[in-house]
Amino acid sequence: MSLFFIYGAPALKRIAEIKLILSLGLPIAIAQLAQTSMGFVDTLMAGRYSPTDLAAVALGSGIWLPLFIASQGLLMATTPLVAHLVGAGAAEQSRQPLHMGMIVAGILSLLGISFLQNCGFIFELMSVEAELARLTQAYLAAISWGFPALLLFQLIRSYVEGFGKTRPVMKISILGLLCNIPLNYVLIYGEFGFPELGGVGCGWATAIVMWTMCLTALLYLQKSPGFDSIKPLSQWRLPPLTQAKSYIRLGLPIGFALLIEASMFSVIALLLADLGEVIISAHQITISFTSLIFMLPLSIAMALTIRVGHQLGAGRPEAARFSVSSGLLITLGLAFVSSASMALFAQEIASLYTRETTIIEIATVLITVAALFQFSDAIQITCAGALRGYKDTSIPLLLVFIAYWVVGLPTGYLLGKTNLLLPAMGPLGFWIGLLIGLTIGAILLLSRLYWRSRQPLSP
Repeated sequence: MSLFFIYGAPALKRIAEIKLILSLGLPIAIAQLAQTSMGFVDTLMAGRYSPTDLAAVALGSGIWLPLFIASQGLLMATTPLVAHLVGAGAAEQSRQPLHMGMIVAGILSLLGISFLQNCGFIFELMSVEAELARLTQAYLAAISWGFPALLLFQLIRSYVEGFGKTRPVMKISILGLLCNIPLNYVLIYGEFGFPELGGVGCGWATAIVMWTMCLTALLYLQKSPGFDSIKPLSQWRLPPLTQAKSYIRLGLPIGFALLIEASMFSVIALLLADLGEVIISAHQITISFTSLIFMLPLSIAMALTIRVGHQLGAGRPEAARFSVSSGLLITLGLAFVSSASMALFAQEIASLYTRETTIIEIATVLITVAALFQFSDAIQITCAGALRGYKDTSIPLLLVFIAYWVVGLPTGYLLGKTNLLLPAMGPLGFWIGLLIGLTIGAILLLSRLYWRSRQPLSP
């Protein structure tokens, strides 16, 4: 493959395109970091209160976050739909996908609240100790009341980013983080006359922050001069059935693809559980650090969805291919830096998380393997983001499933816990499986993007 003629483009044009993508992607990266930091703050402050409350927050997060990730993915259909309309000069029609998304978000919210407030059967199946189960259920019940606000905020985020406006979401996310810290303190420890709620206070604090971010985003849509002529919240009407089907058909595979990737790491953690806390800790350290690094190519991929959508909406398929190649250059550059840094400083990175020598030794090996798949990870997420810009999500979902669940996870299990291919390698086997799965995913998605980018434009 020519990799989209990366090397033949005029240098100045290439630099200008890279700067444009970075100007979209950097605020997205900061917004992602701010939202991720909220979870870190919850974990840190709950852990200082008591180990049981920390466990409740951790267990509860393992339940509500996958639900949110899948729901968020469905609503992310809004970004390419709006980007195409903006690129075509039909921004006033962008109210339709926004209103459709609000209906979907409303339905998902009702389902989410109902599920999160009735999770007792899960704790019974997992044989969770009674007090931990009680605290976790109370935490989930509290956070459930913020679930509708979080989905609506994510919808507005997708809508606004479809216009290429990524800074407002960054500012609102930072506001959310700044609100989260004092609210956690007040509600966890019972300051200023409020009840002392422990880890459950994290749930209520998060719910309040969700509504703060949501209402701020709604106020921005209503008052921003950039949306005066569009009035996105006006002229409500029930979207036609064909539009609803199109929205679901585009968004559902995104949600499942995100869920497939997130759940794979959770399943690996469960499969490693019987190998002891040292192994689990080393595995968790590696996931924690690689997840942080992953936000960089993920942000570029989200920016590429916007950029490709604008180009295709304007009827410029060659310009869209040029944007794709520029996005790949950016993420490959980031991958080179992250891979080299992780390989050279693997032991120092592991030492940031713990002082236990054995954990550091195992985590150092795992981080070194993770350094190897930075390139394939960057390519696969960039291609996935570009394909969303092409409104191509169903086939990529199948490719992701094959790469992760048909190849990567089974290979990791064979290498990690059986002697069929080699002597059982423990966590190293699973991370080698991840390396193989991500590499297969990168090849498949790059091939799909190469093919899709050369097809005639569809309406």
